[in-house]
Amino acid sequence: MPWSKFDIEMMAKAIKLARKGLYTTRPNPSVGCVITLADKVIGEGYHIAAGGPHAEVHALKMAGELAQGATAYVTLEPCSHYGRTPPCAEALIKAKVARVVVAVTDPNPQVSGRGIKMLQGAGIQVDVDLLKEEAAQLNLGFMKRMATGLPWVSIKLAASLDGKTALSNGVSKWITGAQARRDVQRMRARHCAVITGIDTVLADDPSMNVRYQELGFVAKTLAPELMKQPLRIVLDSRARLNSDAKIFAIESPILLVSCEPYSAQAQAAWPSHVSHLQLDAVDGRVPLRELLNLLGKGHLGKEYNAVMVEAGATLAGAFMTAQLADELVLYQAPKILGSHGRNLINLPDYTEMAQLPTLAVKDQRKVGVDTRFIFNLAPSR
Repeated sequence: MPWSKFDIEMMAKAIKLARKGLYTTRPNPSVGCVITLADKVIGEGYHIAAGGPHAEVHALKMAGELAQGATAYVTLEPCSHYGRTPPCAEALIKAKVARVVVAVTDPNPQVSGRGIKMLQGAGIQVDVDLLKEEAAQLNLGFMKRMATGLPWVSIKLAASLDGKTALSNGVSKWITGAQARRDVQRMRARHCAVITGIDTVLADDPSMNVRYQELGFVAKTLAPELMKQPLRIVLDSRARLNSDAKIFAIESPILLVSCEPYSAQAQAAWPSHVSHLQLDAVDGRVPLRELLNLLGKGHLGKEYNAVMVEAGATLAGAFMTAQLADELVLYQAPKILGSHGRNLINLPDYTEMAQLPTLAVKDQRKVGVDTRFIFNLAPSR
């Protein structure tokens, strides 16, 4: 349908509101809502945290009795079922709004369209797909998990201009500058889980947590108590990790995934925030698709919308080769490490150009002295 300039402006405002929840709503989607009457904003809100009121509820509370006969702009189809909160479609009906504009329908195939039908059944005009693509970008992980059962997978890499991640002796601190490293902290904070490999842990002894003091501008609007640490997942097929690793010192959840059992002595030394999952090896390694399936379908106690792979060349290459990665985020530093430096990613020895991974540039921008590229990864032809 032809959208008015006002419609577009209000949905853009709702999308901007939804972005405020990007660090706090998981595993729920980030949603924004704006309510208008006679071309004036009378209510607005966004989903702040899972289990709390949804965006529509916040906006309706602000609008009060003025919501009768108003138009509500919502970035995601209002829910139609009872969960930890009542259905938002029902709240809009009770408020007697006249029109609801929806950016994206619910991606869950079992409930998609039900909220719209509920509103229409109550005589409310519903218009759909305004700024659909922009709104969908807010919740790529939620959208994919609902459609496929698998989380969205982003691979993060940092390299020099000549495509190296470290000197030949393994030294890599720091290839990128401080602003790029803060950007990585924000990236971690937006993800439900961060996956790394045992070789990275043994070589670099990282903590893999989100450091609140390094979030930069995000920390100005995100209260420390609202920030959620991602699940830190270490793939350790041969159960080599020792309990004195730095990653254990931070008291946030850790999942060790192995293909061999850890010794009773090793398990006894683990802190209480550490859990273990043993899977049958595939070609001697942790089966990546099986792990993602468990994460996406809630078989590990929670649903995980988006997973960040922050690992070395071998594990990053394994995700790409298996076509399990959706996105590649590359921070490129204005440095040259030389021909003997360590390569960015380990991939097969391609013999034809048609075999190469298909990458499409989604975003390119300066982050301090470095350049950040975001590539969409498409399945091989």
